[in-house]
Amino acid sequence: MAKLTDACSHVRSKNAGPFWITIDLFFDGHDTFAAWKDRPGFSVEALAGVFGVAPSLTRRIEAPELAVIKFSYPRALPQGGVGERDMHSGQQYVLLLDHEV
Repeated sequence: MAKLTDACSHVRSKNAGPFWITIDLFFDGHDTFAAWKDRPGFSVEALAGVFGVAPSLTRRIEAPELAVIKFSYPRALPQGGVGERDMHSGQQYVLLLDHEV
């Protein structure tokens, strides 16, 4: 089965405020985006499962003009809170690198 890295040309994670994290999935052009965007591995349920968050608390936003899917979910701990170790959320995307789509 294909991995997320086979479909996306770039993957990044970042802050979306003190209580949310956003993952950006960049596809290599509009044709690639159209071919992959509706596959089950890119569903809210599948991506929420990778991060252990409830699908009902996640957001999936498609930006076809940019060939990007944005996936946002609530942080387990507030940004900068006690015990929170990735203040800028720059390491969260790593969990997706072996995700099957």
